[in-house]
Amino acid sequence: SSVSSGQDTLWYFIQACGTVADISAAHRGHVANNVTISWYNKSPQGLVGLRNLGNTCFMNSILQCLSNTPELRDYCLRNVHRTDLNNNCRTNAALMEEFAKLTQSLWTSVTNEAISPSDFRSQIQRYAPKFVGCNQQDAQEFLRFLLDGLHNEVNRVTVRPKVSVEDFDHLSDDEKGKRMWNMYLEREDSKVVDLFVGQLKSSVTCTVCGFRSTVFDPFWDLSIPVKSSGEVTLKDCLRLFTKEDVLDGEERPTCNRCKARRKCTKRFSIQKFPQILVLHLKRFSDSNIRASKLSTYVNFPLKELDLREFASESSERAVYNLYAVSNHSGNALGGHYTAYCRNPALGEWYSYNDTRVSPVSSSQVRSSNAYVLFYELAPYPHSKYQTCRL
Repeated sequence: SSVSSGQDTLWYFIQACGTVADISAAHRGHVANNVTISWYNKSPQGLVGLRNLGNTCFMNSILQCLSNTPELRDYCLRNVHRTDLNNNCRTNAALMEEFAKLTQSLWTSVTNEAISPSDFRSQIQRYAPKFVGCNQQDAQEFLRFLLDGLHNEVNRVTVRPKVSVEDFDHLSDDEKGKRMWNMYLEREDSKVVDLFVGQLKSSVTCTVCGFRSTVFDPFWDLSIPVKSSGEVTLKDCLRLFTKEDVLDGEERPTCNRCKARRKCTKRFSIQKFPQILVLHLKRFSDSNIRASKLSTYVNFPLKELDLREFASESSERAVYNLYAVSNHSGNALGGHYTAYCRNPALGEWYSYNDTRVSPVSSSQVRSSNAYVLFYELAPYPHSKYQTCRL
């Protein structure tokens, strides 16, 4: 087929060039590793728009962000998902198949003509009927449903063990976190989990006796609060998310040591950082009076977002680079979704507005429309083992 042929050519090109720097040079018409790739100048790899099927800009925005997620893209282009399906003897994987086909089309098309995601939409509507119809939907909610659906279909665990309740209170926080993470992987283990899932630590401390209890939960993204006025930084939002809260009144939990409801403090920290960190800026609120949207400008870094201050003491290094943003313009009653993505082959930023794809400068990526941020874990600097992942 034309898709598989284009896919083979793409991978011959990638293997010949090896790094983003080489590919960028090749894109300018140079020769990489003695292989002439002048054909690449005519091939808009990953720079193809998606048709709007009736208010589906929320879907198109997220699909473009995921298409520019390097390892997820490669997983689809190499058809590794089919290997996982065969190894696990899974037969019902229509959503993963359509997502992979769409990703392949975006990266192997030899024209700049926009692609219709109608087959993919049919499958996501079967998996999540709430997306049936032409109503505007929330992009972050769509992302959650999509990743959950993809994970379920390529989960390496075919028979989930029964959940056993174990007493981990005698263990250190570090060991307890590891045990709970391993328990999670015994039931949920896929390429999607490898990329997107981290672990959040919640610590609750009794103000009367000082007893501290910890809980570790997996997360696919972090929904972080945004202040309603002025300009704030992304770290300001994360500090608000991880600040110590007081649980009093009706919120008082039962202290395991006091055996009574006590005033407590609660704090979040990140125990395990994911390879792909998705940060959802909580711009929308739905009060009893009316829905509203915050248009606060959040200043977020494009490179070297260092999150060590939000990590648990024993957590690993966490420096991230931005590679995609899902934007929402408009208000809580209606609007339009677009995306800014850094093309992993060319290393340049592009705007994805349904069918229209156009280059943008890195200075344009930050705006008050930013809604969902996609960060990738940065490679260790100055490492002899460092490679450029495509």
